[in-house]
Amino acid sequence: MSDDANLIERFLEMLVAETGASQHTLSAYRTDLEQASAITGRKLSVADRKIIKDLSSHWRNLQNSTVARKSSSLRRFFGFLVEEGFRENDPSDALPRPGQVRSLPKTLSHVEVAKLFQLIAEELDCDPIKPAVVRLSAIMELLYGSGFRASELVTLQRSSISGDKPYLIIKGKGERERLVPISQQARDAVHRWADFVDPKEKWLFPSRKGHISRIRLYQIIKDHAARAGINPANISPHVLRHAFATHLLEGGADLRALQAMLGHSDISTTQIYTHIDSARLVELVNNRHPLAERNLVR
Repeated sequence: MSDDANLIERFLEMLVAETGASQHTLSAYRTDLEQASAITGRKLSVADRKIIKDLSSHWRNLQNSTVARKSSSLRRFFGFLVEEGFRENDPSDALPRPGQVRSLPKTLSHVEVAKLFQLIAEELDCDPIKPAVVRLSAIMELLYGSGFRASELVTLQRSSISGDKPYLIIKGKGERERLVPISQQARDAVHRWADFVDPKEKWLFPSRKGHISRIRLYQIIKDHAARAGINPANISPHVLRHAFATHLLEGGADLRALQAMLGHSDISTTQIYTHIDSARLVELVNNRHPLAERNLVR
């Protein structure tokens, strides 16, 4: 199987796990990606901006809606490749945007996050405490409290949480190391879970075949969301990571600091969160700007 074919299969697998995509949707993505792969000589996954720009010339006679769909398929595919460390950069800015607006990543409100953690707190108060709840507590604290990627979390080694350091040094995309701050609450949750893990285990979140899979992680998060009264379609490990970034920015975090914590190699990737936070910026201008007394409106 070629690299393109293998990565397309991985992408579709993740699409099912993250969004519960229908067979019709998967078929559309597969068709768009396989056609693009064929045009680029089975080198879509490593294509640079020039190749991508040349690719769009093959869509010249297609309707805008079709071009928009194909561009969207490729953007999502390249986003997946970058997110999972299969390539360093995203060339999709060379794709045409026929009347389309860049979509913003999903996130959660403070109220929704509170519901997720409130349910965990209630279940931790039960006697006896279920190990699955202790594990869930550690997972949620790391995803929302520190912005872990799904792949980073499932491959976290048990030895990495020894001691009481307020941070972890992990390897993210492209084998790049980054420092991830860990709150006291997160450290407590992780140490509580580590007591349930055999000291001989290599992974912090083990399974019978090694560590838990990313698909299993998605299932755990979605099941918890459903029990907390939140639509499972609106949540995933990536959504919790986006919520971590958005809520930090709302709290006044510096964009460069946020870039370092998220492990983005390019600041432009982090800047997407400034768009999500536009409502807060409008409120800031209305309340703090010298012209605020002249009744600026949103």
